[in-house]
Amino acid sequence: MTVLKPGDLVVLKSGGPVMTVDTVNTDIFDDDKITGILCAWFVGNKLERARFDYNAIGPAPPQEARSEKTESRPPEAVGEYKAMLGEMVAAMNDAAEAPNDASRTPAGRPKRVSAGKDVAKGIAPSGVN
Repeated sequence: MTVLKPGDLVVLKSGGPVMTVDTVNTDIFDDDKITGILCAWFVGNKLERARFDYNAIGPAPPQEARSEKTESRPPEAVGEYKAMLGEMVAAMNDAAEAPNDASRTPAGRPKRVSAGKDVAKGIAPSGVN
């Protein structure tokens, strides 16, 4: 079984474009159990992403064999992919750094202050004159 990691080039076993492994998803209890592979590729200048079962993809053929079948990717496509990833990271960081606002903080009731038995006996609580 081939171990895949982010950045590896893969293709669907049934055919299709060469894709880049973005994320390798593992089981929450077992890091050795792969539950899916998130891949990214371009259709023209449009970035596409999808999750595939580990058994549905395999390593891409070497670069020499691929160059005969496919045309090279335009240089701006690589820049667009990096820009898209940069925007995603910035959005995630902005959300993590945003202060909690009142709309997300659960509104709690103010706690009641009980004077207790002292008031019933006619004794004022401390600090009250």
